[in-house]
Amino acid sequence: MDTLKIGRYIQHLRKAAGLTQRELAEKLSISFQAVSKWEKGETLPDTGILLPLCDILGTTADKLLHGGSLLGFERRLMPLEDVQEAFRCMEAVGELLGEESTFFTGMVEGIDRKMNIDLLAYLKDPRAREAMIAEALIQGILSGRTVDMEEVEAAFQNPKMVENVRRYLRKAGEAAEGKKE
Repeated sequence: MDTLKIGRYIQHLRKAAGLTQRELAEKLSISFQAVSKWEKGETLPDTGILLPLCDILGTTADKLLHGGSLLGFERRLMPLEDVQEAFRCMEAVGELLGEESTFFTGMVEGIDRKMNIDLLAYLKDPRAREAMIAEALIQGILSGRTVDMEEVEAAFQNPKMVENVRRYLRKAGEAAEGKKE
């Protein structure tokens, strides 16, 4: 993802809506510094506020995350089993190379910093792990993938996580329909 392009697009939409950074931040219950960081391309909006941000700016998540460009791609299935396996593989790096190896510590530190979490604690807690898997599915949806909701419903314990994934999938479907018209 081109964070600078996305940031410029957010700034363009914000200004077109006649909003200051502070006004947009207030609508989203975040700091204006967060909006500033998006617009500079330093960070991206968290998935938890992406849909409200798109609603305020009058755009779709896929268009925002592509910096205003609509790409003509077919949505590919992201099997839940593959996502679960990816998390098992992260743990395996520590087991195979050692938890003190530079590769493992670098991976963990990078994820912790980027996502503002404690990855190792999340991997050990079944509810937190489920939340991370839901986050990975949502990231996939936002980047043009699709998921099988029957798989998600069967595998997830937390109905809120299921609903979050469903909401993003529905929004992505609506955006895809809008592109066809």
